[in-house]
Amino acid sequence: MRLAPILVRSSGYLFLAATLALLGPVLAAPPAPPAAPAAPEAPAADSDPFIWLEQDGDRSMNWVRSENAKTLAVLENDPRYPGLYADALTIAEAKDRIPMPSFLAGEIYNFWRDSVHVRGIWRKTTLANYRAPAPQWSTVLDLDALARAENANWFWKGANCLRPEERLCLVMLSDGGEDASTVREFDLASDQFVQHGFELPRAKQSAAWLDQDRLLVARDWGAGTLTASGYPFVVKSLKRGEALSAAHEIFRGRPDDVEVDVSSLEDGSGHKAVLIQRAISFFETENYLLGPAGPVKLSLPLKVDFQDLLAGRLLVKLNQPWNAGPHRLPEGALVSIGLSDALADPQHLRPRLVYAPGPRETLGEAGATRSELIVTIYRNVKGRAFVYAPATDGGWRRRALQLPDNASISVVAADWHSEQAFLDVTGFLLPSSLWLLDAANGGLAKVKQLPPKFDASGCVVEQFQATSRDGTRIPYFVVHKAAMRLDGQNPTILHAYGGFQVSQTPTYSADVGKLWLERGGVYVLANIRGGGEFGPAWHEAGLKTHRQRIYDDFAAVAEDLVARRITSARRLGIQGGSNGGLLMGVEFTQHPSLWNAVDIQVPLLDMLRFEKIAAGSSWVGEYGSVGNPEERAFLASISPYDNLKSGVHYPEPFIWTTTKDDRVGPQHARKFAAKLAAMGIPYLFYEVIEGGHAAGANLKEQAHTRALEMTYFTEKLMD
Repeated sequence: MRLAPILVRSSGYLFLAATLALLGPVLAAPPAPPAAPAAPEAPAADSDPFIWLEQDGDRSMNWVRSENAKTLAVLENDPRYPGLYADALTIAEAKDRIPMPSFLAGEIYNFWRDSVHVRGIWRKTTLANYRAPAPQWSTVLDLDALARAENANWFWKGANCLRPEERLCLVMLSDGGEDASTVREFDLASDQFVQHGFELPRAKQSAAWLDQDRLLVARDWGAGTLTASGYPFVVKSLKRGEALSAAHEIFRGRPDDVEVDVSSLEDGSGHKAVLIQRAISFFETENYLLGPAGPVKLSLPLKVDFQDLLAGRLLVKLNQPWNAGPHRLPEGALVSIGLSDALADPQHLRPRLVYAPGPRETLGEAGATRSELIVTIYRNVKGRAFVYAPATDGGWRRRALQLPDNASISVVAADWHSEQAFLDVTGFLLPSSLWLLDAANGGLAKVKQLPPKFDASGCVVEQFQATSRDGTRIPYFVVHKAAMRLDGQNPTILHAYGGFQVSQTPTYSADVGKLWLERGGVYVLANIRGGGEFGPAWHEAGLKTHRQRIYDDFAAVAEDLVARRITSARRLGIQGGSNGGLLMGVEFTQHPSLWNAVDIQVPLLDMLRFEKIAAGSSWVGEYGSVGNPEERAFLASISPYDNLKSGVHYPEPFIWTTTKDDRVGPQHARKFAAKLAAMGIPYLFYEVIEGGHAAGANLKEQAHTRALEMTYFTEKLMD
């Protein structure tokens, strides 16, 4: 399933939500790859002294608890920790947060967590009531009560409701926040789980409604039905009341695929597209439509993302150029394809251009109401929004929406029953606001505004550019007090992600503002290559053996900060998670003298074994494979776990992960910390026992992790 940032593939995607998102760079011609350093030999598994930390047995968990105790004794005993935790928890549990809406069954639904509802409640209200300052909500499903009743560790993973009635829903529940889920059928008419209804046991899986009594399901069907990445490649049709063992096979991929995923799109005109997507690599997907005679393969490029369905037209984002008949459609474009034409002649598709990116532009996302399409784009990483209407000649008409400038704009929800949609507008110093759009007439009304969560008076945002090793200009943003002195003494956190075509854009972060900016810190986010701020080419410039460009970009931003005397190595800390955690590990080993603090969040670090850990083999399209000699040599040259050296003065890092992370896995962080210990190199390690690929499974755990991080940065950069 492809989502928008977050998002790429839901089950294999490496994204960890950034504390703040910032702007993006000018695209340069791809230069020749830099020469790679000499590569160490990859250690065999039986020669790795810390291989036992890849297991979750008593030995490894006892090690985790011992490490946690040592780290908490340092950070929680800092006199500033209680205040940081109190502020983080107040922010996390605040009741004046915007309850982000979704349109469902003629009402507004929201999933909400606070100090009373730790696991959360699924609730609903009317649109008119939602627009009131204090909406009156009706609880649909209470996860705290459900977890208590079933003595289970349930966390919310979303719901998929059968259109057009939107009464029956597939509710996805996760054990402790992991990616794997249990799926149960829920009836919105009675607010109860359906007795003897559809129920899919725990698995990494996807399901789509075919009709009221049939599902299309991709999951673990037994031995030999999962890819090397641990995801399904067999799709079956399951009838109501039928045992899983009796389901009828519809489609089969290959064991060496990344995964096979199912989904459906419906529009307000009654059209429905059931999709089967066979990911042959993380970024390359064969796309099939389910027709009356079974799946039919669409002659689409391999690198595309389905956005929505409107007026019988499939909306598709191109991540590579497409020569379709006489037309050459550029990468980054949004195109429409007639659904009936695609089913009738899937090998000769006739796309129509909806949007093509101009210079320094990229497509954000698209969401359909009943008869119009809302599209967001970024121009110099400043959000813009438009309404597109299908024309009778098969083309499209567009008009611009007037929304605040210098901000991120996203489509929160679009109602396929009406012309209404919700848009979120946010910036570094601009608290999020929610706008209700009537796409039929362009009417816009601000319906919710997040109150300021920190004192931003006197703060400013500036954009600068650094020059990377190959001459590419790398923009970055600096958020700071206007009175900041350029004396090199400003405590500064530099954040980046740099992978998987993820764009980071201006975002209001109460945590960063309250716990760092208010206390005199400076926050920086670098839009290094590997992201998607300027389209697919910006991402592809850092793929596989070209990845050193990403790490050079990040180091260049740090050096530029020092050259401008915004900060110095003594006052500079860096932070990144997941793929950004790998970035932190590489910078830790390649440039240990450039920073004084390194916050390594839920990371990949052993790049010679990443394919054997959790979902690692699904990311070969991003990183390369040790099975390819050239790619193996490059991975060995950058693998943080394999490039630690005795006799080097490293800054003391804070490495944290989560036990329940079944995406990246905690193994990388554990082994890295254990190797540091064996080499006598100081470090701090913390593992959240629950929480999946995130900072914690509930608000208190998340606030605790945030406070630990900010205590660490305060000690290293402000003392």
